[in-house]
Amino acid sequence: MDATDEKIIAELTRNARVSHSELAGKVLLSRNAVRQRIERLERQGHIAGYTIVRAGDNTGHAVSALVLVHRQDRMRGGDVLAALKRIPEVVICEILSGDFDIMVRLEAASLERIRNIWENIAQMPGVRDTVTALTLSSIVNHPRGERSSTAPE
Repeated sequence: MDATDEKIIAELTRNARVSHSELAGKVLLSRNAVRQRIERLERQGHIAGYTIVRAGDNTGHAVSALVLVHRQDRMRGGDVLAALKRIPEVVICEILSGDFDIMVRLEAASLERIRNIWENIAQMPGVRDTVTALTLSSIVNHPRGERSSTAPE
């Protein structure tokens, strides 16, 4: 999987019904290239299915959290990164400098799912410690490329 595949999966995680045409615009590929990538991701098992959520199952709003991960060995922690890439609710995963090694942003349908993912991350071989913070509200959320070019007033 490359960065474009990860963007496609992130967009599908947000909205599994997004059209190939709209998705193509978001990841800067042709509609046909997006279709081919999705089919490949399905064959490779990165996309295992699409979920139906019935009315009343949840509020329709995703629960989000930040998980800071400290690995046992910063230089040989590739297994942790590979495992994080396979979790569909991971929408951002960045390697950090400083006390923690990895910052993961999760978006899930429920607090229970966030807890399950956190438990899985904390139990991964190579993970020494985690710190998790739930998102209470979002003040600024600029999709890439849509930031205002004007200075604030």
